[in-house]
Amino acid sequence: MMRKLRSILFALLLLPAISSCGIYSFSGTSIQADVKSIAVEYFTNKALRVNPSLANNLTDALIEKYRKLTKLDILDEDGDMNVYGEITGYDIQATAITAEEVASKNRLTVTVKLTFNNKLHSEEDFEKSFSAFADYDSENSLDAVEESICEEIIEKLVDDIFNATVANW
Repeated sequence: MMRKLRSILFALLLLPAISSCGIYSFSGTSIQADVKSIAVEYFTNKALRVNPSLANNLTDALIEKYRKLTKLDILDEDGDMNVYGEITGYDIQATAITAEEVASKNRLTVTVKLTFNNKLHSEEDFEKSFSAFADYDSENSLDAVEESICEEIIEKLVDDIFNATVANW
């Protein structure tokens, strides 16, 4: 019984040590210990079809994710790590066709081209495109559902970007 209690106590004392030295984080991040800041520049919208609030909402959601799940200082520019990108696609396609050859579902897909730069560990640098989509009934106009499905798409994009930049997933 005493041995078991010692093991539990040892584990509890060890957890803060491994978390604070950069070995492990309970948020799932794997950020090098010497990295102290991240700069997230506002995304530009270069898609042919433009949602006027999408770029700001995406940038704000990404900044908030870093703020909540990391200890990094969030800067406007020139951080140890830098994230910048542009929205390159905002496309709608029919996805489910009925027997009468009428679309019953539509899909909104947003594509983002992202550049990630880690000044202290350049081997982690990358340029990559991320896409996320949401389906909606064709009985609804895009205007009627755009806000809610864009929130869903932004959440997916932010998770993917966050994981690619600081979680190494």
